Amino acid sequence: MNLQPVFLKLDGRPGLLVGAGNVALEKLNTLLSSGIRLRVIAPEVKAEIRAFAAEGKIELVGRKFTPEDLRGNFVVIAATDDSEVNAMIYRESVARGILVNSVDDPPHCDFYFGSVVRRGDLQVAISTAGESPAVAQQLRREIDEQLPEDLGPWLAKVGELRREILATHPAGEERKALLHRIAKRKLRQPVARAAGANDAAAKVFLVGAGPGDPDLLTVKAQRLIVAADVILHDDLVTPEILALANPDAEIVNVGKRCGTKNITQDEINALLVSYAADHRVVVRLKSGDPLIFGRAAEEMEALGAAGVPFEIVPGITAASAAAAAIPCSLTDRHAASNVVFSTGHHAQSHNDTAIPEREDATRIVYMPGRDLTLLALQWIQEGLPADLPCAIVSHAGRPEQQVTHTTLGALGRVEKVQAPSILLAGWALKKATNAVAHSKQAVEA
Repeated sequence: MNLQPVFLKLDGRPGLLVGAGNVALEKLNTLLSSGIRLRVIAPEVKAEIRAFAAEGKIELVGRKFTPEDLRGNFVVIAATDDSEVNAMIYRESVARGILVNSVDDPPHCDFYFGSVVRRGDLQVAISTAGESPAVAQQLRREIDEQLPEDLGPWLAKVGELRREILATHPAGEERKALLHRIAKRKLRQPVARAAGANDAAAKVFLVGAGPGDPDLLTVKAQRLIVAADVILHDDLVTPEILALANPDAEIVNVGKRCGTKNITQDEINALLVSYAADHRVVVRLKSGDPLIFGRAAEEMEALGAAGVPFEIVPGITAASAAAAAIPCSLTDRHAASNVVFSTGHHAQSHNDTAIPEREDATRIVYMPGRDLTLLALQWIQEGLPADLPCAIVSHAGRPEQQVTHTTLGALGRVEKVQAPSILLAGWALKKATNAVAHSKQAVEA
């Protein structure tokens, strides 16, 4: 028999249950959870069914069924102990175009009640087309043992994210792939371990990938990348580093470039929690160091709220790679006793007090943007001198890195460099800037 599985919306719709004995009581418990507006007709009624009527959950009519009782109903269930009555209810219902189920009588059924496993809005229904309800019940028990108990709340969160994605992302393959990403989760319960066995929980590692050169990875970062089942990486993580991953690992790009978002931070957080639920090694791979402008705080908060253990694995930040490229010491004892980290959107100091002529801080600006005119003007208005040494480093720590030396006064006129770039400014760069100038003079001579 070729059946089409469907899930009917019965909430608020009229239905008729004929019979009020043990068989009817079993079906009644199933039907009431659907929100159906149910009328029960039978000359003799079990006390439990009378109690439902007293609570207002059903309408109870204490008499024998007549064909006129079928009028206006969406579905009918024949659950009497008289097979001839059940067969008559089926014939009369079919004649009126009403879906009908005759309990334990497959030839007189338009549909069957499946054995259902529920986790919130998730329902798994099993049908044997009436051949063996006992087999369906056995399968239900086995599936129920396998499915995690928290699937209901997890599905509700996935539903929220799906609605957000549909509202904010245009239709297409990219949106479709993102919807599949947030739904990733193994549905089987973890296999029970023997007493005393090592039962390590799932863990998320927030790992710094450094500036991009695989040789600059920490030993621990490299080990985790190789062992990871899933890697969620920023867009700036280089292909050379991703190539270290296990060929069987699932690799997901959750980054953005130049402000263009393919995925929101809430969606990234949900993916981390979802993948961790599979009890796999999950690596959140961030360019540079995860704790410097990597939005690690939001991910740690989401993981903590979900009860997912996590660990931070530091990496070499772009500032260190850029300083090595110049080269200069960011804390040259003759020129700088402070290092200030900021981003291009929040680089100004917001300090109304005058800055000393010899500011003793080295300023580091991540993602400064391609047009540095406004930033230079802000710093000069703050009191920084026009001859303050500056350097822009593109692709720091990579084979294609480029270093451009300039001064604050000339910063806005510097030729644009390729992203990612980082800006360094301060008297600690003076020796390196002078060395470059002398080198150029020697070449020109």
